[in-house]
Amino acid sequence: MAALPQFAFAQRGPDVVIIAEEDKMIYEFRQNGELRMIRIVPNVGRPYYLVPLDPTQGFGDLQRVDALVPSWVLWEFD
Repeated sequence: MAALPQFAFAQRGPDVVIIAEEDKMIYEFRQNGELRMIRIVPNVGRPYYLVPLDPTQGFGDLQRVDALVPSWVLWEFD
């Protein structure tokens, strides 16, 4: 079996952890071990994301921020 080039690991996408709860699905997106994005898909209602209350803190890692607030997509273009 051929070895992967060293740069192949740098191009790897985020790891996704899916948590199934009774009333919703939670998708946690991690990159390089840091929590980057949380998407919530409720059984009833529109999907939403949890984003930092103050995006200037935490250095992109959601586990380092003080508070997360819900954010909905209002408009999408195809």
